[in-house]
Amino acid sequence: MSAAAVRVGTFEPGSAEWLAARASALGGSEVAAVLGLSPWESRFSLWHKKKGNTRPADDNDVMRWGRWLEDPIARVFAAAHPEYRVRRSGTWASRARRWQIATPDRLLSSLTARALLEVKTAHNADEWGEPGTDEVPIYYRTQALWQLDTLGLSRAHIAVLISGSDYREYVVDWNIAEVSVLRDAAREFLDTLERDERPDIDEHTATYRTVRALHPLIDDVEVEIAPTLAERYRAAVANHKAAEDAKRRAAVEVLDALGSGRRAVVAGESIAIRVPGTGDSPPSLRPSPIRSTPQKVSAAA
Repeated sequence: MSAAAVRVGTFEPGSAEWLAARASALGGSEVAAVLGLSPWESRFSLWHKKKGNTRPADDNDVMRWGRWLEDPIARVFAAAHPEYRVRRSGTWASRARRWQIATPDRLLSSLTARALLEVKTAHNADEWGEPGTDEVPIYYRTQALWQLDTLGLSRAHIAVLISGSDYREYVVDWNIAEVSVLRDAAREFLDTLERDERPDIDEHTATYRTVRALHPLIDDVEVEIAPTLAERYRAAVANHKAAEDAKRRAAVEVLDALGSGRRAVVAGESIAIRVPGTGDSPPSLRPSPIRSTPQKVSAAA
């Protein structure tokens, strides 16, 4: 490895040693949460985990399958790239910024170059662009850039298996404009931990789970809340009910327009699809995913 990083060790994900190594540092999978870009973690939930107020998420089937599929996907990449020596990696810390750590899935080396490999799985191709480009989901882009910056490397390969059979490769290159945003945001976040400055509550599902976990007991007392908060909550509940009603009616209208057809389209773009029901249930309607334009990390993120 380059002189830019020092090896911290090899830890089992979720172990006490793994948590201790990350307690006062930020890894590649956490930076997206700091920027509010992660679908799994919010800035609020990450802050409370770093403070030790909540425990890490329990292992689940998605996480386990991701780990189980890592080896075969990495072997496919290695077979396609005989120019690289593909080897496992531990956890590394930047020599310049010890709070910046990285645990790449694999390290790559050849006679002329060094790089890293990230292995991913995905349910569908949403947010994944043309293979061979850098058009990957923004939260994976931040992870790759952070790990490159930590290790002092210039190129990250991302190998992804989509829907269990669609294997693709992408490439993300280090650039100072984006990593400067990541460094500044990460340092600012770590400073809030030191100042005991809790992030604002947001609408992220992880924030909701965190607040629930912070108060597991129920005391039989009344708590006076601000009238403005009460009004906002009641309005949100009413708006949610209205939105659910509007969605249900629109779904019925689309189903009616489809008849026995399978997919509703507009100008060739899929809007919704009829899927078989379970048992004796009739088909139901499922919305087609809305494709988003691949993003780059910016100060506005």
